[in-house]
Amino acid sequence: MAELQAVVAESGAAQLAFGAMGFPVLLSVLKEERDDVEMVRGALETLVSALTPIEHARSSKNEVQPALMNSDLLSREIESISLLLSLLSEEDFYIRYYTLQLLTALLTNSPNRLQEAILTVPRGVTRLMDMLMEREVIRNEALLLLTYLTREAEEIQKILVFEGAFEKIFSIIKEEGGSEGGVVVQDCLELLNNLLRNNASNQVLLRETMGFEPLISILKLRGSTYKFTQQKTINLLSVLDTIALILHASSQTDPGKDTNGSANKTVLVQKKLLDYLLVLGVESQWAPVALRCMAFRCIGDLITDHPKNRDALASKVLGEEPDAEPAVNSILRIILRTSSVQEFIAADYVFKSFCEKNPEGQKMLASTLIPQPHSIVHGQLEEDVNMSFGSMLLHGLTLSESDGDLEACCRAASVLSHILKDNIYCKEKVLKIELEAPTPSLGGPEPFMHRMVKYLALASSMKNKDGNASASGSMYVHPIILKLLVIWLFDCPSAVQCFLDSRPHLTYLLELISNQTATACVKGLAAILLGECVVYNKTIDKDAYSIVDAVSQKIGLTSYFLKFDEMQKSLPFTSAKPAMARKPLSRSIAASMSEIEDVEENETNDQKSDDPPMLEMILDSRFIVFVKRLEANIREKIVEIYSHPKSQVAVVPAELEQNRGESDEEYIKRLKRFVEKQCLEIQRVQIETMRRDLHVYSQRLETLKAEKARIEAEASMHKDTAIKTESDLKSLSDAYNSLEQANDQLEREIKALKSNGGSAVAVPNIEAIKAQAREEAQMESEGELSDLLVCLGQEQSKVEKLSARLMELGEDVDKLLEGIGEDTGIHDDEDDDDEDED
Repeated sequence: MAELQAVVAESGAAQLAFGAMGFPVLLSVLKEERDDVEMVRGALETLVSALTPIEHARSSKNEVQPALMNSDLLSREIESISLLLSLLSEEDFYIRYYTLQLLTALLTNSPNRLQEAILTVPRGVTRLMDMLMEREVIRNEALLLLTYLTREAEEIQKILVFEGAFEKIFSIIKEEGGSEGGVVVQDCLELLNNLLRNNASNQVLLRETMGFEPLISILKLRGSTYKFTQQKTINLLSVLDTIALILHASSQTDPGKDTNGSANKTVLVQKKLLDYLLVLGVESQWAPVALRCMAFRCIGDLITDHPKNRDALASKVLGEEPDAEPAVNSILRIILRTSSVQEFIAADYVFKSFCEKNPEGQKMLASTLIPQPHSIVHGQLEEDVNMSFGSMLLHGLTLSESDGDLEACCRAASVLSHILKDNIYCKEKVLKIELEAPTPSLGGPEPFMHRMVKYLALASSMKNKDGNASASGSMYVHPIILKLLVIWLFDCPSAVQCFLDSRPHLTYLLELISNQTATACVKGLAAILLGECVVYNKTIDKDAYSIVDAVSQKIGLTSYFLKFDEMQKSLPFTSAKPAMARKPLSRSIAASMSEIEDVEENETNDQKSDDPPMLEMILDSRFIVFVKRLEANIREKIVEIYSHPKSQVAVVPAELEQNRGESDEEYIKRLKRFVEKQCLEIQRVQIETMRRDLHVYSQRLETLKAEKARIEAEASMHKDTAIKTESDLKSLSDAYNSLEQANDQLEREIKALKSNGGSAVAVPNIEAIKAQAREEAQMESEGELSDLLVCLGQEQSKVEKLSARLMELGEDVDKLLEGIGEDTGIHDDEDDDDEDED
């Protein structure tokens, strides 16, 4: 056995040969040689070697993988799995240890089959659960096995929970030292995540039995130095991943009855989770970036669609007097100061979640937007400790002018966009904000919106500065400020008027839309912003028609609408994901997160796009949907205005007025050319619209055709099946009727036999009957032959008499009889016979 184990562990060919002939022998050893402990150990170790791929033997993908083939062979029979599970009750340590290793190898290579087998074997899952109470080595092996086993098997998840899995998991975590523990804590948390992911019943059971306290207690940071080793970081990331699962509740529950997620959020805040998350995300600036980001995302999830939790965050104060400040101020400072784009996105998600469907919260934040004196505005960010939230936000929005760095402005603009979204009160309030001019010689204060457009234009000239690390942030300036302006102008005519009050703004937008160096996303958002100036326009000087006419003259409506299509095909729009979407935190992902500062940025750098990768996180799915709906309204409105210009304007555009010195004839020709050009443009727009509609309808028609063909094919198949079935039924019916008739005949014969009262029935002599029948037939045929000969004789005499009479009359008898024999062969034969006889 020892020699067999050695050769199987080192040779792929030996593994292959072993799988072909060795399994029955070793399984019989496990079954019949239980008393020989050394023999059973050796058999199990050999089986483990046969299922373990040989690392140094690298083969091509097309070659047979012996370890995989052996796993498949061994897992086919439920009896084999049952036999292995029974070995877990053996007293010998190594037998239990090798058995767990063998089951883990099977699960790695043939997960579905092993899951089904373990569910089929009585007490199969229970035996594995018992291993968690064993010595460390066996317990850790069982922990890994259960982690693999519960990734997709919902039934096994439920059984484990009812077998007390939660209690055992938290007991092991506590025993290992919580977040300070080793990889065993990480494995326990991964198993816990498997039990809770998309499983509302298990979440409810945890909440109503043990509660969330054992989970939250792992987040408590112990010690004054708060050292974060790699393993501690991974353990804390795993706990936050568990909390994220609970906050998102179950994706399989009824969306209309999301009471589980709401209940989880309420209980978690009651148990002080928000405090621990703020310590990790805000107060522990020495913690790894990935950990701080995960904490911010959990805060965002915790307050999403939960008014009480939003109020709890708004009332939180961090630090001690006299340096205490509201938590929202601290989070905003991190957004403005952090060097990590990933941390900016995560902290920004907190404000997005806070402002979503929260008009009172938006008003509360907007009420603090009070401009500061010029000297404070141009101070450093480090001097903003005693500022209100709004003053700090305006400070960040206007600080960029002094140092030429627009990144802080860009980040502040993102926060401001959340405050303004779908809130007309906040939009009007921010419109009234006026900023001091940098120097008195430049005139009076300027509207805050105009300063934002100025920074948008400034970003174009700064974008191509030498590419150091901080310059990469400038790539976000265009889309984020455009996003702010698009949200601001939406359904707000006074904002449109403020934007158009400065004549260069419209010119700049037209140039940006036509800019060849700008990305498709930037040009598309600029086109959307310009479209809002048409749809929500209530001004007199720059009315809707004059803007549409300017678009027609400078860009062309077809080219303008093309910017929408190009934007929809850009990476941020085609790959938009729900906010803060995340993958399950496995060992490999957790390890990479603990080492990499900007995970998402590094993961997406290989994607080829003009837009920065993190833009996908900034332009989230809700904003994408909002822009798509707005685009449809803009198309419709512009086509309507351009098609009916007279009903839209009261003032004749300057281009249509007669110039000085221009004769009437020239003026009429110019008007004629203008009308022709306008008609051509209208036709191009209408054709483009019809082409788009035709494409949509064509796709729908193709879908319907395919569906019709599929249904017809199914109907034909069912019809053929029905015909065949009906034919088979008829054949069966006919056969059955024949059998019934034969059966009746037999029954009648039986009754006839029974009516003889049991007396012997004479058996007829079959041969005698046959002989009698032949004799009678022969006699009958001889009689018929003699009669026939008599008739022939009589007929012959008649013929002779007639022939003699005809000859007397001078007729040629042979000529008259010529051809008569050809009518029937019988007559010819008879005549020939008569002649022979003559």
